[in-house]
This record gives sequence, structure tokens and C-alpha cells, in this order.
Amino acid sequence: GLFLWVGSILEKFQEKMSKSVRKVVEEARDSGNPELDLQDKQITSLEEVSGLLSMEYITRLSLPHNRLTRVPPAIANLINLEILNLFNNIIEELPTSISSLNKLRILNVGMNRLDALPRGFGSFPVLEVLDITYNNIAEGEALPGNFFMLESLRALYMGDNDFEVLSPDIKNMRNLQILSLRDNDLIALPREIGELTRLRELHIQGNRLQVLPPEIGQLDLLGNRCCFRLESNPWLPMIADQLLLGPSHVMDLLRNESYKFLYQKHIGAGSQPPPKNFEAKNRKISRKRETA
Repeated sequence: GLFLWVGSILEKFQEKMSKSVRKVVEEARDSGNPELDLQDKQITSLEEVSGLLSMEYITRLSLPHNRLTRVPPAIANLINLEILNLFNNIIEELPTSISSLNKLRILNVGMNRLDALPRGFGSFPVLEVLDITYNNIAEGEALPGNFFMLESLRALYMGDNDFEVLSPDIKNMRNLQILSLRDNDLIALPREIGELTRLRELHIQGNRLQVLPPEIGQLDLLGNRCCFRLESNPWLPMIADQLLLGPSHVMDLLRNESYKFLYQKHIGAGSQPPPKNFEAKNRKISRKRETA
């Protein structure tokens, strides 16, 4: 009895939800409103939203806090899309066709279950903000070859993933102002980060870093609109001591000749990186839960 009752309540709820979704879509179509907000509507598939994938004129599509498991290739039909928000779904992969959205400026796929980005992903011509926070992405095969060709990017949020290294090709993203790499497994940063002259925010807290490339000392990360976060790393004592006094002291250290010498020595020694924190990783929501 109870199960049937709960089942019928759920059914009614879903019916109500799909009606409200239909209403939003129809209103947008009738009024020609280019912005569609479908957050938190229990949507499990975009195909079930009748007519959505043929609304060529929409410029903004918000679908956070739904139950989407995939994005259909037909997303590419929305040729005028400038903002696509898929935050907090259960998406496991993106279609290669997504990068043919030539007008896309902001893409948020944070808090999903992605372990890779599709090939060709780096070909968005005007993408300015990319948020892939809180997924299960690592370097290597998980990032397509052209990923670092996203020259128009101004903000890249890659926190809470599984990166151990960052490609030196990061230097191609020369318009980056914000780079968030917090809570990954990074054991080193490439010297090429120092070439990102427009960078104003660098978030590297919660990794496995022991040293920083001296080139970071060339960046402007200390102004009143800047942010340099580097706590919760197993820093060598030299950096740890300066960090107690504040990030500006770390920046001074990086510009110091004796530090450059020590950095070279540390890199040359090829010592074992600190261990991973598996426990924290396995607590992540984005980890696939094995159903009992």
C-alpha cells in the first residue's frame, strides 16, 4: 500500500513538473524570449522537453539541478546559444557536436560525472568562461588535444578534479584572468604559467604541491582585485614559512635568486611526490555510486 501511495505521489509530482516545463517552453516560444530557465525541474532528458532542441533563437539555456545523464548531439541545433548552464546534473559525457556552438561564451558543466571532454572541444571560437569544477577529469587522454587552444578564455575553473599535472600548453590561454585548480592532485605546476600575464586570480589550494616555479613571481597576483590562494599543500619549509606571513611574502621569495637555485635542485632530485588523499576523493558526490 505505502509503496503504491508513494509511487502515485511521485507520478503526480513528475506530471506537474513536466507540465510546468512545457509551460515555460511554450511561453518562451510564444513571446520569442531568448532566455530559457529550466532549473530544478526533475528533467532527465532534453528530448523529453518537446520542441526545445529546435528553438534556434535561444541565447541562454539554464538547466542546473536536474537529472540529466547525457547531452544529445542535437544541442548543436541551438546555434545562437551564448550561455549554457548544466551545473549539478549526472552527465557522464558531452557530445563532440557541442563545440560547434560558435557563439557560446559561457559553459558551466560543473558538478557532473564527466571523466573526459569530447575531442575537438577546444574549437569554441569565443568561449570566455568554462567551469568543469567537481568532475572526475584528469590530464592526458581526458583532455582533447586542442583543449589549450581556447585562446578566448578569461576564466577557467578546474577545481575538484583529478589533475596531477598541468600541460605547459596552458601558456596558449593568454587571455586567462582567473585560473582555479584547487583540490586536485597536482604535484607540480609548469613554468609556463608565468607567461599568463593577464592572470589576476590563481587558486591552487588543496593539492600536493611542494614547490612553485619561480616564474609565478612575474605575475600580478597581489593587487586589491587579485587573489592568490595556496594553503593546504605540503609545501617545503621555505615556502610554508613565508606563507604564514602571507601570499605577498611567497611572491617575494619566488623572485629571490637563492629560491631559484633551490627550486632547480628540488626538481632535479626527482623526489617522490606526497601521497594522494584517496579518502577525500571517494567522498565526492561526482564519484559514481555503486548501487547495492
